[in-house]
Amino acid sequence: MVSLRRRVADVVYGLYEKRLFQQAGGQIPRHVGIMLDGNRRWAREAGFTDVNDGHRVGAERVAQFLGWCSDAGVQVATLWLLSTDNLNRPEAELAPLLEIIADVVDELAEPSQPWRLRVIGALDILPAATAQRLTSAAARAAGRTGMEVNIAVGYGGRREIADAVRKLLQQHAEAGTSIEELAEVLDVDHIAEHLYTSGQPDPDLVIRTSGEQRLSGFLLWQSAHSEFHFCEAYWPDFRRTDFLRALRAYGIRHRRFGS
Repeated sequence: MVSLRRRVADVVYGLYEKRLFQQAGGQIPRHVGIMLDGNRRWAREAGFTDVNDGHRVGAERVAQFLGWCSDAGVQVATLWLLSTDNLNRPEAELAPLLEIIADVVDELAEPSQPWRLRVIGALDILPAATAQRLTSAAARAAGRTGMEVNIAVGYGGRREIADAVRKLLQQHAEAGTSIEELAEVLDVDHIAEHLYTSGQPDPDLVIRTSGEQRLSGFLLWQSAHSEFHFCEAYWPDFRRTDFLRALRAYGIRHRRFGS
C-alpha cells in the first residue's frame, strides 16, 4: 500500500513539475545565482546538536540542484557557500564547514560530472589548505563543456568590488597610466572586466532559501537588473519543485532593466 501511494505521489509530482516548467513559458534564465541559506536553522529544528549536520545534509543537495539547472537549460550557476562574514565564526564551527565545502567541490570536480568550475571569492583570506583544494578542483574541471558553475567561498560583494578596483588600478599603474588619465576613461565596463565573474552574463535570477528577503552582499554589482525569488524552504529541504516555481515566477515577470 505504501509503495502504491508513493508511486501515485511520484506521478502527481511529475505532472505538476512538468506544468510548472511549461508555465515558465520558455523564459529560462541564462545565469542563476543561489544563496544556500538555512542549513543551521534546519539542523536545530531537526534536533541535531551539531549545526554542521545541516551543512552536511545541504551539501548533498548541491549536485542535484546543478542537475536541475542543466536540465532546464541554465548556462551559468553561482552557489554562495561561504561569505567573508562567515569566516568570523568560532573555529570549532568554521573548520568542519570548510571541510564540508572542500568535499563538495571535490565531488563536483569528479570525472563523472560535466560542469566547469570557477572559484570566486577572496581566496587569500581562506586557510591555505582549503584554498589549494578549491583551486585544484577547479583546475581538474577545466576544459569541460557543461554548465559553468561559480563556487563563491570567502565571498563578499563589497570585497569583490574593492578587489576589482584594486586590480584595475594595478593594471593601469603597470602600463604607466596616470590617475588623471584613468579618470578620463574610467566607466562601469572597466570595473566589470575585473570582477570575479568577468566574461560571464550577469545573473538573471537570484534565489535565496530560508525565507530571508535580503541579498546580504551577494553579487552586489552583477545583480543590478536581476529578478529575485525568496523561498521559504531551508536549503536542505529545497526541492526540484521549489526550483521550478522560481523559474515560473521568473518566466511570468516583465523585466524592465532599471525602469
